[in-house]
Amino acid sequence: MSTPDGPVGTERSLGQLVSSATSEMSALVHDEIALAKAQLRQDVKRGAVGGGAFAAAGAVLLFSLPMLSFALAYGIRTWSGWNMAVCFLLSFAANVLVAGVLALIGVVFAKKAKKGKGPQKAAASAKETAAVLQNVKPHPRPVSPAVSPVVTRTGATVDRVGDKPAAVARSSS
Repeated sequence: MSTPDGPVGTERSLGQLVSSATSEMSALVHDEIALAKAQLRQDVKRGAVGGGAFAAAGAVLLFSLPMLSFALAYGIRTWSGWNMAVCFLLSFAANVLVAGVLALIGVVFAKKAKKGKGPQKAAASAKETAAVLQNVKPHPRPVSPAVSPVVTRTGATVDRVGDKPAAVARSSS
């Protein structure tokens, strides 16, 4: 749009303004959809990390129990001289502790993925944008001092050049 002091011929027509507003709203909606997709991807990624941690906990518990149990039990027996049964129980407890820590990591990431508000944030943003656009009032346009309307005796409106503009009525909506 032109400035109040700019030339009259550079103002955009109503059709151009509507077209521009429509294309900008379309771009805004596309951007909101892209934002929702990106946030959803982030939530899915967090869920996958949590699932991977659970899988790692299971794999550690499954594959390390026999080897770690024997190695740890014999190590405890060598250092302490305790009964072999007690040494095997202690090595099993250590393996369960490691698996428990990995499971807790999986729970933390699963809760983060569940609490993810990606699509809800995008929907709230779109609603906020729509609410702002509903309350927008058009800016008053300056009337060019070179052209002012004149009503003739027959009721027809004619533009006269050179006169000062009359008062302009503006709607309140």
